[in-house]
Amino acid sequence: MKIFTLIQNTFQYLVKGVSRLFQPTDDDYPKTGVQPYSGDPCEDQEKYS
Repeated sequence: MKIFTLIQNTFQYLVKGVSRLFQPTDDDYPKTGVQPYSGDPCEDQEKYS
C-alpha cells in the first residue's frame, strides 16, 4: 500500500510542476520603463579613476 501512495505523491508532485510551467505568469512587478539618471556629476573625477 505504501508503494501506491509513494507513486501517487510523486505523480502529483510532477503534475503540479508541469502545470506551473504552463499557467499564466503571476509576477506583479511595476511597469517602470526607462529610468534616466538625474544625479549630479562628480566634481573630483580623479578621486574615483
